[in-house]
Amino acid sequence: MKMAASMCMGVGLLLSKMRAPFLSFRRYKFKKKWAATLPKIPCSRLALQYFDMNYSVQFGELWPSIRISLLSEQKYGALVNNFSQKETIMQNLSVLNAKDFVPESQSALAESQQHIAMDTAEVKEPDGFSRDLVPQEHYMQHDVAQKQTAHLLSSLYNSKLTCCTFSRGDISRFPSARPDCFGHLEYYLMDAASLLPVLALDVQFDHHVLDLCSAPGGKTLAVLLTENCRHLTANDLSISRCKRLSRVLQSYIPRDLRTETQVCITSWDGRKWGELEGTTFDRVLVDVPCTTDRHSLLEEENNIFHRLRTKERQMLPLLQTELLVAGLLAVKPGGVVVYSTCSLSQLQNEYVVEQAVELAASEHGIHVEILDLSCFRELFKGTFNFSQDCRVGELVLPHLTANFGPMFFCKLHRRM
Repeated sequence: MKMAASMCMGVGLLLSKMRAPFLSFRRYKFKKKWAATLPKIPCSRLALQYFDMNYSVQFGELWPSIRISLLSEQKYGALVNNFSQKETIMQNLSVLNAKDFVPESQSALAESQQHIAMDTAEVKEPDGFSRDLVPQEHYMQHDVAQKQTAHLLSSLYNSKLTCCTFSRGDISRFPSARPDCFGHLEYYLMDAASLLPVLALDVQFDHHVLDLCSAPGGKTLAVLLTENCRHLTANDLSISRCKRLSRVLQSYIPRDLRTETQVCITSWDGRKWGELEGTTFDRVLVDVPCTTDRHSLLEEENNIFHRLRTKERQMLPLLQTELLVAGLLAVKPGGVVVYSTCSLSQLQNEYVVEQAVELAASEHGIHVEILDLSCFRELFKGTFNFSQDCRVGELVLPHLTANFGPMFFCKLHRRM
């Protein structure tokens, strides 16, 4: 009896030992299979879901048109290299029916200047007021706005930048740029709306310019093509992107001109730039990292909507605000900062500008004036489709007949 009992106990223990690993193995296998079969949603689809949820509220009935434009092929402009055989390049581009959109605005420019002269001679009173009852501040504000507009129009008129685009509705594509006899490429293909922040920057002769987030290099190249820089600092946090920027500049700008202009490429954390070189530059371009809406909808590689980059995406407005404040610290009193993104998001555009202006005043004692760029809408309405609802700055909206952008840009003047 004792032997039988001990045998039963032994068999029971053996079965329990066999059963425990078996159950554990089945449970582990089930979890592994369940995790492996989770649906993998592409980043581009996540981006579209996010945009549908947010931009449908922000843009209302305009969103379907913007949405289909973002998902369609983007239009490009050809930024002509002033240091190559420009006349020959322009002849070749004219054969393709491409036109320089900057001089195309000259008719609107002349008309605007006439309006400015008329308005300066006789300022209209607000409705319901007689001239005697209108506050003097109204006329002062009007005069300041008109002077700013006149200066900006004059700067555009004398611009050396040349960017050719195809007319509205023309979906032709530019051929790849070819090198000239000196090895410099003829033109740089870019979203033509990306040139607007550089035009707003208004680089004048002998200016020191900082491009705080410069890679991949289109706007940096445009700044150099103004031929007004005495010194250009092109910064980007990523070393690999700085190398790409360097290759771009070498492909377009002759070595002696790069040396003469004193082009300096750096890789620092842009948020700390105010501490490194405060009140140093005449002009600062802050083209911040953003959700890059069009790229997020069309590309999986390096997509900000990847599930591992969720926190990074959520922290973008804070990063953008810190970069803009650093730009305001780096510019001289009386200098200009232009903030830009390639996003439609108000959280990354107007809200960032307003928050940075408030922080600059409260924490650093820097007083900033947001300048009016509404004349851009009138001047370039034949080329771009602008939003009419920005509280500050200007926003180029993608449209099937003019599929540039999105591009937000805002000009800030540091008073002290």
